[in-house]
Amino acid sequence: MDELSPTSRPHRGNHLGSDAFQRNNPNRSGCLSVASECLGSEFMDQSVKPLHEVPLENQSTGSSRTRPGHSRGRLVWIPLVILLVVVITIWWHQHQQVPHGNNRTTPPMSVAVGSVGKGDIGINLNALGTVTSLATVTVRTQISGYLMKIDFQEGKEVKKGDLLAEIDPRPYEATLAQANGNLARDEALLKGAQVDLTRYQGLAAQNAVPHQTLDTQVALVAQYQGTVEADRAAVKAAQVNLQYCRIVSPLDGRVGLRQVDQGNYVTPGDTNGLVVITQLHPISVLFTLPEDNLQAIAKRLQAGAALPATAYDRSGANKIADGTLQTFDSQIDPTTGTIKLRALFPNEERSLYPNQFVNIRLLVDTHTGVSVMPTAGVQRGVPGTFVYRVNADNTVSVRSVTLGVTDGDRVEVASGLAPGDRMVVDGADKIRDGAKIALRAETGSPPASDSTSNRNQPPDNGRPQ
Repeated sequence: MDELSPTSRPHRGNHLGSDAFQRNNPNRSGCLSVASECLGSEFMDQSVKPLHEVPLENQSTGSSRTRPGHSRGRLVWIPLVILLVVVITIWWHQHQQVPHGNNRTTPPMSVAVGSVGKGDIGINLNALGTVTSLATVTVRTQISGYLMKIDFQEGKEVKKGDLLAEIDPRPYEATLAQANGNLARDEALLKGAQVDLTRYQGLAAQNAVPHQTLDTQVALVAQYQGTVEADRAAVKAAQVNLQYCRIVSPLDGRVGLRQVDQGNYVTPGDTNGLVVITQLHPISVLFTLPEDNLQAIAKRLQAGAALPATAYDRSGANKIADGTLQTFDSQIDPTTGTIKLRALFPNEERSLYPNQFVNIRLLVDTHTGVSVMPTAGVQRGVPGTFVYRVNADNTVSVRSVTLGVTDGDRVEVASGLAPGDRMVVDGADKIRDGAKIALRAETGSPPASDSTSNRNQPPDNGRPQ
């Protein structure tokens, strides 16, 4: 019998191992058979020849391909490759079967739902503002003198004309008396000169006096008339200075802390003055908005609409006061692309003070009778903007929606949902399209029948999505 080459023996053993594995693992027989056929095809295609049939000239050159050591190396790798194929096949089948088992055993996910309703929603613009007084006055003395008395209480509100302080009036009373004396003397001189002028005019008509004397008298009367006018002005100046001894409030407002104490010598050149009075009622807030919003605001103001403005605290959670937009600046800031606006607040409760930082929420317009839903139900992903709509059989389906204006925790639904539809608002990250759900308490959509019903909410940009 011809002797077989070493390469043919491992192939026969591999077929025996493969048959045994197929009997034990019938589900994976296909992959194993394919792998064994691919790996053993090289050896099956080779013909078995006796050693004496190999040409002598090829025995020396082909000895390296038929060495027993090299064949044993191939025998080692073949079982390892087969084992690797078997392991990969088992792993693939296990991971393909796990998801189906989990879907059958996973209970319905508990979620909270909300509903779509009909109502009004406002287009709000949010900005950062600074409270600014309409009038702030630093009260200074108009004359020099000793501060005799302070007639105001710090932090109190005063009316226009209320007495604030008094300066020693005695020097100015004396000046007024002196001015009155000078006026009386010069008026007497004027009268005497006028009597002489009348006499000279009669004598001149009779050529009893020279015309030069008459002209001199006329000039003297005019001189006394000028002196009397100057004396009268001096009297008025003395009276004004005497009035300045009583310092009164120039406007209605709240007085601050006094800057000088009683008994000090005050002058008009004092930098700090006596006290600062600030008008608090009404008061304004200056804020800026992007120039893109100017056209909508200007159109509403030209139509005669009063745009409500609401002031919130620094955190934006608490409402401070309600007011209206008064006007906007005539120029756009080219460096920031914004325009400055002023809102007026009655400030009856004195909740706004100058230089206070506030958040302003300006209601530009209101969409009435639109579909609204909670913003918590809006999802964003590969389909775009969508919601998980709750079906009648307590399953969910992905529904693409088109959103409009956002106002606080509500958003306008332009298309995709109808009033009465329900959507998932909590727990959406744990469900998928077609998943079974268990409903928790339903969160109804805010009714929003009043356009200002949501103005106590923290500011949020009311812009189309």
